[in-house]
Amino acid sequence: MRPTRFKNAQAEENQLQLRLVVAYGFMILMFLLLAARFVWLQVLQYDHFSTLAQNNRISLVPILPNRGLILDRNGVVLAQNYSAYTLEVTPSKTNGLDATVAELAKIVEITPRDTKRFKKFLSESKEFEPVPLKMKLTEEETARVAAHAWRFPGVEVKARLFRDYPYRELTSHVIGYIGRINQKDQEKLEEEGKTANYRGGNYIGKLGLEKVYEDELHGTAGFEEMETDAGGRAIRSLRRTPPTHGDNLKLALDIRLQELADKLFGARRGALVALDPQTGGVLAFLSKPGFDPGLFIDGIDSATWKALNEDWQKPLVNRALRGVYPPGSTFKPFMAMAALESGSITQTAVRPAPGYFTLPGSSHRFRDSKPAGNGSANLARAIQVSSDTFFYKLAWDMGIDRIHPYLAEFGLGQKTGIDLDGEAIGVLPSKEWKAKRFAKHPENVRRWYPADVVSIGIGQGFNAYTPLQMANATAIMANDGVVYKPHLVREVADAKSSKTRAIEPDALRSLPFKYDNFAYVKRGMENVLKPGGTAWRIGQNLPYTMAGKTGTAQVVQIKQGAKYSAAATAERFRDHSWFIAFAPVEKPKIAIAVIVENAGFGAAAAAPITRALFDFYLSGKVPADLAGSLRTVRTEVVSAVEASQAQAERATAEQESADATPSP
Repeated sequence: MRPTRFKNAQAEENQLQLRLVVAYGFMILMFLLLAARFVWLQVLQYDHFSTLAQNNRISLVPILPNRGLILDRNGVVLAQNYSAYTLEVTPSKTNGLDATVAELAKIVEITPRDTKRFKKFLSESKEFEPVPLKMKLTEEETARVAAHAWRFPGVEVKARLFRDYPYRELTSHVIGYIGRINQKDQEKLEEEGKTANYRGGNYIGKLGLEKVYEDELHGTAGFEEMETDAGGRAIRSLRRTPPTHGDNLKLALDIRLQELADKLFGARRGALVALDPQTGGVLAFLSKPGFDPGLFIDGIDSATWKALNEDWQKPLVNRALRGVYPPGSTFKPFMAMAALESGSITQTAVRPAPGYFTLPGSSHRFRDSKPAGNGSANLARAIQVSSDTFFYKLAWDMGIDRIHPYLAEFGLGQKTGIDLDGEAIGVLPSKEWKAKRFAKHPENVRRWYPADVVSIGIGQGFNAYTPLQMANATAIMANDGVVYKPHLVREVADAKSSKTRAIEPDALRSLPFKYDNFAYVKRGMENVLKPGGTAWRIGQNLPYTMAGKTGTAQVVQIKQGAKYSAAATAERFRDHSWFIAFAPVEKPKIAIAVIVENAGFGAAAAAPITRALFDFYLSGKVPADLAGSLRTVRTEVVSAVEASQAQAERATAEQESADATPSP
């Protein structure tokens, strides 16, 4: 039998009271913590959380600026904007991306190209960013999508501005194009602190003037403060900061001259650069063939990209800016200036011009283009008849160390500084250049041999220059040594102030050469177009004075003793046709360099193109056989610009309206 245990009432009461005290203390502590948290949130952190609440209530909607127009010197629009609707999908908001796209394809036509481009854009975008599925919807397609909008969360139809290049291939290597902002572009924008200005935008300049003048053309984005409800739907607009539209660019380029040059080239390949010697303004800048810049705006498909890259004619290569060619005999006037300035020859000196030049101490013969030679000639006569042997001997006598510094004064083998990216340097040969170029080769290869200079004297050998460099050197010659930097953009029309800022540069420098030597060489070039000269046929019935020089540049070297035959040579290995010229001689208004690839003698292909262009630019004369095929140039420049701007304004209004409309 267990003993009976008696309860201690007093002890139990004390224990109960202790428990109550602990419970009350815990409750008071909790209330104190709540009060402290309340003070922290409502008093000390009031400004912070008030701002967050305000941001949740207010949404900032970016307003994209209209991209600036690009116009030629006469106001003809070369790059403009137009409005269209795009079908855009935000992946993070859809009820299954693949299913959404499949259902949309039942409402509007989604082509394989649309699908490929969409996948490409997806890989470059974030999940919460809208990605275009189909560009430039028709009115009917827009209406169908709007009618079914309730079925597709994350799907929107937005009004967007698109870029248009009316002259397409004709201006592709000058204007360039815009394209969708990729990761590399985004990183660059972040580095430069420009991300905010591109918020809501998808495009940026990728090539040509569109890229170089991106800051001027893009403008400054605006924004609108929209009050939204808990579901993110717009209720009303609170405040609007309008965008500053991009500046308009007015070029020195004359699209009529550019179009005529293109027609004169026909299907042939090559390049042409025409400059105003008095300012450095680029009057024409042609690279043949070109490409359609519109292919790149919405994202080029892989098949088209492959076709462009594998095309043997290389339409993506800017031949005027990046193509490097031996200048052939167009080099001789500059060699003549080097000889006169260095004292290697005088204006009155008469020297032999035989059928071949034999290298001293060797049996190797350098033949003249005229088998019988030209007898004897002074320097001006040697330019007129383009005597190779005269310049072979002249180069041998001078040596490369005396030639190089004088030729460098004309900007050969150097970037001109034109307002385009990717300009090639070319090659103005020297001992230092050869040693560096062949540094990894044996010593006998990188060593400079006296014989290296002989072919250089007639524009062959290591010589390699761009058509732009040759045009620039010709302009310097025409201008008696006054140097201007070639430039395409002539004026920038400020969108904010409506003021026009001219950017015609001042003369950079003047060559330290004698005026009399310039006049002498130019007389020799003027005689090229007179009876006895290599381009006398195109010099007939000139209504103005003109000076020029033909050139025929070898593409492949001919073995000694072998005779060159164009008919027996594959087209891609035939000689290039060169011509440089300026007019009028007394006060030049235009200087030009033309190269027609694989077209043979300069007088046969490049020179006639130049004559026709000069006739048009100086006299307004258009070849009868081309007059009907040239596009009509609008003369009502102001109305054309205003029409383009008005369309852009309407597109902006449509975009703002679409952004402010509550989602279904």
